[in-house]
Amino acid sequence: MKRVVVTGLGAVTPVGNTVKEFWDNIVAGKSGVGAITKFDTSKFKTNFAAEVKDFDAEVYVDKKELKKYDLYTQYAIAASDQAIKDSGLDFETMPEVERYEVGVIWASGNGGISTFEQQLKEYHLGDGTPRFSPYFIPKMIVDIAAGVISIRNKLHGPNYATVSACASSNTAIISAFDTIRLGKATIMVAGGSEAAITESSVGGFNSAHALSKRNDDHATASRPFDIDRDGFVIGEGAGALILEEYEHAVARGANIYAEMVGGGMAADAYHLTGTPPDGLGASLGIASALKDAGISADKIDYINAHATSTGLGDVGELNGIKKIFGDLPVAISATKSMTGHLLGGAGAIESIISIMSVKDDIIPGTINTKELDPAIPQGLNIILGESVKQPVNYVLNNTFGFGGHTATSIFKKYTGK
Repeated sequence: MKRVVVTGLGAVTPVGNTVKEFWDNIVAGKSGVGAITKFDTSKFKTNFAAEVKDFDAEVYVDKKELKKYDLYTQYAIAASDQAIKDSGLDFETMPEVERYEVGVIWASGNGGISTFEQQLKEYHLGDGTPRFSPYFIPKMIVDIAAGVISIRNKLHGPNYATVSACASSNTAIISAFDTIRLGKATIMVAGGSEAAITESSVGGFNSAHALSKRNDDHATASRPFDIDRDGFVIGEGAGALILEEYEHAVARGANIYAEMVGGGMAADAYHLTGTPPDGLGASLGIASALKDAGISADKIDYINAHATSTGLGDVGELNGIKKIFGDLPVAISATKSMTGHLLGGAGAIESIISIMSVKDDIIPGTINTKELDPAIPQGLNIILGESVKQPVNYVLNNTFGFGGHTATSIFKKYTGK
C-alpha cells in the first residue's frame, strides 16, 4: 500500500486560532475554559465551556455568504483554508483532472445544532406558519462542511462526512488515510469541527450527568484522571489535516510534518453512553492500530489520551492502555485539560497535537490534575503539569464516542526518507 504523510495543518480552538498559537499554548499549559457567553446560563447546572475566542469568519468568508453557513461550517472553512495554504497546494491552478484525485472527509458529531435550535425557536414563537429559512437544511446537516470545502476548492475526489460521536474526526482522518493508501485519492483534506455550545447541548449533557459543574473554578474544571473530577468541559472549534501520498509530496517538495502509519477502529458494544470499566473498546482499537502500523507496543513514545475527565471513561481508557502496554514507560497525557472536549472535533485537534509532538519532540502535560484516582491502574507514566522535552518517534491518538465507537491513529516522525 501507498505511504501517507501530513503536509498541512489548520486549527481553530479554544486556545488559539492558528496552529502556531494553538500549539504554543498547549505546550505552555494554557486553559481555554471560561464563562459561557453564547447564551444565558442562569438556569443551567453548568455555566462554563471552552469557547473559541476572537474568531472572525469574514477573514475566510464574504459577509454576504456567511448566512449560508452554520458556525460549525465556518470553523471548518477556516481550519481547512489554513491547512491548504500551509501545505503549499494551489488548487486554483491545479488542472481539473488532478483535482479528481483530491477529496474531503470532514466530521462533526452535532453538525448545525445552533441553526436547528434557532429555526425551531422562531417557528414555535411565531403563529405556527412554517417560515423556515431556505438555508435551514443545508446549514444543519452534518455532511455540509465536507461539501462546502470541496465546492470552495473545486475538489472532485471522494467527499463525505463521518459521524461517530466524539470519535468522528479521528474516524475521518483514518478513512482519508485508507483512501490514499488504497490508491483512491492522492490528497485528502480531513478533520472535523463542532459548534455545540448551545442551550440544548449543555442542557442535554447536564441531564446525562456528563458535564462538570465546577462553576466556581472554571479554569481547572477539566481535570482528567483526578480523584476529584466531575465531568467534561464542552468545547468548540476545528482541526484540519492535509494527508498526501508520499511520492507526490516528495515530488513537489512539500513540507512534511509527519507520516501517518496506522489507524484502528472498534466498538466496545457495551452501553449508549458509558464505557466498559475494563477498557475493552480502547484495547481493541489500540491493538488494531498497532497491527495496521506493523509495529509493537514498545515503539510508541506518547499516547494522547481521550481522557475527558469523566469518572468511568478515564479509568476505562487507562485499563485498556494497561492491557496493551503493560509496564512499558510510554508517556500519557490528556490535553482536554486545556481545550475542553470538542466532541466531533476532538480527534482532529488532538491529531495536530500528536503530529506536533513527534515533530518537535515535546510531550504536553496534563494540567489541573493534582491527585490521581486510586482506581487508575498502577505503573502508568502519566505526565502531569508542565510539558516534557524528550524524543518522540511514534505517537498514538485515542478517541471514543457515545455508542461505543473507538478510533485510534498512529503518527511517526518523518526523517526524510
